[in-house]
Amino acid sequence: MTDLTPIWISLKTATTATIITFFLGIMAARWMLGYRGKAKGIIEGLLTAPLVLPPTVVGFLLLLLLGKNGFIGQILDYFGITVIFSWYATVIASTVVAFPLMYKTALGAFEQIDSNLLACARTLGATEWSVFWRIMLPLAKPGLIAGTLLAFARALGEFGATLMLAGSIPGKTETIPIAIFLASESGAMDRALLLVVIMLTISLGVITAVNYGTEGNRARVKGKRLKDKKNSIERLMKRAIAKSIARPNISNRERIDYPLPKYSIELIVEIQKQLPGFLLDVSFQADRTPLGLLGASGAGKTLILRCIAGLETPDRGRIVLNDRVLFDSAKGIDLPSRDRACGILFQNYALFPHLTVAENIAFGMPSGRSYRELKQEVERQLIAVDLPSIGDRHPVELSGGQQQRVALARAKASEPEIMLLDEPFSALDTYLRDKQEKMLRNNLIRFRGVTLFITHNLEEAYRVCPNLTVVDRGQAIASGTKQNIFEHPGNFRTAQVTGCKNFSRAVAISEHRIKAIDWDCELEVIETIPPTLDYIGIRAHQLIFPDSEEPNTFSCWLATISETQHRMTLYLKLNRPANNPEDYHLQAEVFKKKWLDLKERPLPWKIQLHPLRIMPLEN
Repeated sequence: MTDLTPIWISLKTATTATIITFFLGIMAARWMLGYRGKAKGIIEGLLTAPLVLPPTVVGFLLLLLLGKNGFIGQILDYFGITVIFSWYATVIASTVVAFPLMYKTALGAFEQIDSNLLACARTLGATEWSVFWRIMLPLAKPGLIAGTLLAFARALGEFGATLMLAGSIPGKTETIPIAIFLASESGAMDRALLLVVIMLTISLGVITAVNYGTEGNRARVKGKRLKDKKNSIERLMKRAIAKSIARPNISNRERIDYPLPKYSIELIVEIQKQLPGFLLDVSFQADRTPLGLLGASGAGKTLILRCIAGLETPDRGRIVLNDRVLFDSAKGIDLPSRDRACGILFQNYALFPHLTVAENIAFGMPSGRSYRELKQEVERQLIAVDLPSIGDRHPVELSGGQQQRVALARAKASEPEIMLLDEPFSALDTYLRDKQEKMLRNNLIRFRGVTLFITHNLEEAYRVCPNLTVVDRGQAIASGTKQNIFEHPGNFRTAQVTGCKNFSRAVAISEHRIKAIDWDCELEVIETIPPTLDYIGIRAHQLIFPDSEEPNTFSCWLATISETQHRMTLYLKLNRPANNPEDYHLQAEVFKKKWLDLKERPLPWKIQLHPLRIMPLEN
């Protein structure tokens, strides 16, 4: 009868080694994910070396370490422990060669998690352990399962390192690969074939399990969601009560040296941070009136938000919220995200995909509430965003607009002192954008804290925010009411960011008269001309087509047109006909009704640059 002892030894060894590599691989992957030291490349090489080194080389190195003359071997020998040529040696050899597979798979799974999900959990008050346990591990689960199965298969098939470190002692260290080798060497081909078939069966089973775990995970999760819909809210509430996973409530935060204010509602930001392309250097203040940060993509708006939330650290400066110091480089103060009481609405909403809507909303709720209070608060937040009775759904089952509203409800449920809205409508179509914008405005009216609304869309900024700060390449170049910024931008870049399309280099002729160099004309202006005049500008919708001679009225010819649903953009050249469609001075925007009237008029038309609408600008 064939001796099957090697099968038992291999299974016992591979299982033990897999358990060890599972924990060591996850711990190493989590540490390396956040490690940014100079030695990262060297450490990475050491951790993955057994994956590329020949097994005999690995076995030889283990002998040098664990042998009687080795560094670790001498220490073990002092306590009367011998590792080599024992079952423990087979476990050590299998663990060493299987570890890189578990480590690399776990690291890859962690790296694929959206960083905004982790950042969102921190701003909702979760500790690093809670982020790891409740967000990282569940989202990385398919990869971790695959890594565990691959590590098991690698440990089961280990031969060279095991043979060198543990030998081939029958009934003790003789694993399946060693038994196959010895059987074939001695001519016992039937026994070798049987062991090979068993090995193939186990290996194919593992590979099938890996494929099933990665490709079938979505279907299993969907089935699990349908099964768990009725009790998902209850499970969450009980867990929220049992564990203090959320940010500290008011009584906890009062233990910090920087107490919460009782009356003032104010944000003060004065920060600098060197970036690869420019220096972020902004100073502004905000109160309960929503403040819009308006600027082009890459201007530094999102980085400002992340610095306020504690997700990025400025090089110097300070951030004060309601008299509570969040960051002060001079005093060495830098509160972690979980203690800053910031609610963030990310561009991609950052809803936790493995949690239901109710679980998402309750994630950041202050602890200490009863189950009934938590459930009622979740329902209240859903009603506030017009989404009743969807608490048992998962984010994947929601539309983009619904996801945005859930993200807003979650941010509000954490009872923040400041709401940070980062391009909240960028992923929505026109109809949804308008609907969600109205809902957001209504919610902000009832919000009792500071609101920062970040956008590059000037129309959104104008509708949502009474006050604006214009950001360009890390600098706050204009600040004030939206009306004042749009009507009196003061500098060329602010006028450009706020939608002005008509500019000309300019020089002052007198106190209220300017020569527009690029338009080749002289203009009267009402606004005071700055000492360092560089440009003048006028917005496209402010150009007038008068029926009589008025100040700053000129003849113009049509170069070309472009059309939208309701408006026409006319490209016009002053004083003489255009030679081609690109030969124009001004863009004028008119409603189609006006266009129907204009196109019936013979050229040249009359156009007025009203003195009150001309904006003298500095560079």
